[in-house]
Amino acid sequence: MLVIKGKDVIKWILKIVAVALILFFITKFFIPISKGTDKIINNIEKEKLISCIDDNIPAIKQVNSNNSEEEQREKINPLNIIVNMQLNMISQTKPKEESKNKENNDQSNVQNEQIEQAQTGLSTQIIENNVPTKFTNSYNGVQVKNETSYNLTQEMLNPDITVNSSNIIIFHTHTCESYTPTEKYNYEQTGTYRTTDLNYNVVKVGTELTNQLNSYGYKVLHNTTYHDYPAYSGSYGRSLTTVKDILSQNTNTDVVIDLHRDAIGDYSYSPKVKIGEEEVAQLMFVIGTDGGGLEHPNWNQNLKFAIKVQEKANELYPGLFKPIILRNSRYNQHLTRAACIIEVGATGNTMEQCLGSMKYLAKVMSEVMK
Repeated sequence: MLVIKGKDVIKWILKIVAVALILFFITKFFIPISKGTDKIINNIEKEKLISCIDDNIPAIKQVNSNNSEEEQREKINPLNIIVNMQLNMISQTKPKEESKNKENNDQSNVQNEQIEQAQTGLSTQIIENNVPTKFTNSYNGVQVKNETSYNLTQEMLNPDITVNSSNIIIFHTHTCESYTPTEKYNYEQTGTYRTTDLNYNVVKVGTELTNQLNSYGYKVLHNTTYHDYPAYSGSYGRSLTTVKDILSQNTNTDVVIDLHRDAIGDYSYSPKVKIGEEEVAQLMFVIGTDGGGLEHPNWNQNLKFAIKVQEKANELYPGLFKPIILRNSRYNQHLTRAACIIEVGATGNTMEQCLGSMKYLAKVMSEVMK
């Protein structure tokens, strides 16, 4: 039978405290010194520390051996408490770094999610709406509604253009434009069919187009700056500053898309096309000119690019696009030779329909820019 004297107990306690203090100072001052030392300390197992102390304090070893395995797991003796405290201190030397890595991994997982690309060979059908389709010119099936005084010749409409697709810029002059709310995309309006919540306005559509184009290997710069809030007036002036700034840092850029939502007709207007079994929003190019008096040497190149894209769209998904509109206003499209406005749906369309269109638009553009 083991007999423990009071003096011996005091000695053991002092030794335990001394060991604990030594462990504390080791973990406090020596562990952070180097990555190698940190790795060594982290690999120390609790049982080995206990064994080390047991060897130096035999009476404690005897007490520990009399405890059951379950009691040892359930922190019965003070030695386990001390060791656990020290190991916790060691493990806490890198929480910020590990959290940061976890955040990065989470972001990588989002970026690496599989994107559902559009299939080809699907049947398409335009769904009738209450706004008639009008056009003045056509080229190889592509319809153009010319609202300028220019006499468009076949040479001017011929899409004999090759663009630099190293970078693609997407931005939104009317950032807050939104759609008919649904159960999934029900939002608080900050204007008539407008919201500053980027998860429920046209910016969400731009993000979907960005992801789709990324899936084909294109580098897309998607700018989500508010240009129409808090003031709608002056939107194009503010977006001009934004695009100039982006282009100054990405000089090898031709394709610049100002993504909008159409506002034509009453609020129930919802241009749609059925592709396969899916109803998606129709799209529309709006191309500016120098007809309003502002310098715009690239307008015919922009028109050719729009016709080239729509020509391919008519081949793959006829009805995806409405007729191109050619207008006197410049719309900041003088900055590059493949700049355009693309209207995605209208106020009567839902977010689901507009998001669905983007995989077909991306497929068409990927074919054009090969």
